[in-house]
Amino acid sequence: MKQFALASFSALVLLIPAACHRSEPVPQTSTPKEQVIETTVVHGGQTTSQLVLPARVVANPTRTVHVYPLISGRVLSLSILPGQPVRKGEKIGTLQSSDAAQARSDFEKARIEAARADLQLARARDLLAHDVMAQRDYDDLKALDATDHSELERARQTLHMLGFSENSTSDIVPILAPISGVVLDVGTGPGELQRSLDNATSIATIADISSVWIVGDLYPRDQASVHVGQSATMTVNGYPGLVLHGVVDNISDAVDPVTLTLKVRVVLANPGLRLKPDMYASMSLSGAAHNAIAVPSTAVIRNGNAVFVFVQTAPGKYERRNVTLGETHADTYEITQGLNDGDAVVTTGAELLRESEDR
Repeated sequence: MKQFALASFSALVLLIPAACHRSEPVPQTSTPKEQVIETTVVHGGQTTSQLVLPARVVANPTRTVHVYPLISGRVLSLSILPGQPVRKGEKIGTLQSSDAAQARSDFEKARIEAARADLQLARARDLLAHDVMAQRDYDDLKALDATDHSELERARQTLHMLGFSENSTSDIVPILAPISGVVLDVGTGPGELQRSLDNATSIATIADISSVWIVGDLYPRDQASVHVGQSATMTVNGYPGLVLHGVVDNISDAVDPVTLTLKVRVVLANPGLRLKPDMYASMSLSGAAHNAIAVPSTAVIRNGNAVFVFVQTAPGKYERRNVTLGETHADTYEITQGLNDGDAVVTTGAELLRESEDR
């Protein structure tokens, strides 16, 4: 028993030094700063500047008509609704007017006077042929006859303009569409009294939107980069993925006192009438191509008035580089000064480098 205990103790004594000299390998890890830093090599290249303007769809005002009654009266009926297409000359409503009776009375009086003048002129012609009437008196009657016929023609045109036939006896005036287009607005209803052009509100507004304007708001500071004939790309809210192309047709000469912007106009065809007046849109204008170095926006650090990036000069070594920014895009900045072609710019972890530098 004593021999067994002694042997066990000897074995334990032999194991202790071995355990004391054994060591676990220590893993080699990089510093936290190096783990989060990412770089990208930047290169110079040709890029095109883009100016994006808020815009909206506008109906061509030269193809937009506010319908007013030609004479005063009471609206009896309207057969149009906003958004409804109409054709030129189509009856869109009716108006009952006492002025219609006056127009018809003027026409009848003019017709009677013209007929009487014709009879007088015929007698005078016979008298002149038999040397009973002087030439001067005949010429006076001939001029009077021409005057009466001129008055008759005026009265006839007034009837036709009001939509009446010469033999009509009705006091109901048809309201006709002056152009073909789409009804944008209806400003009255049956029973309402219309006082011809004295009304502040029109019966209806009709516009031909087979072609429309895209009007963008341009701040005067950007005026130098926009010119007539410049290519433009438009997108319209409500039609995702639809891209429209055109050219700048006009730049206004006066600043809008409300928005303090100039109006940039692009004229577009509107097949299918998809574009509706007052839709919101976006207008992108392409500028001249130029050389620049573009870096991700995450690489640029701002500190007061200073703008800089970090450039990798050697493995694990980084240099702060002051830069001058050019145009700003969705997720990149153009660098006009401070970087060279082939520089390795820190894109992730730049803030961490700045903090280490400040310490």
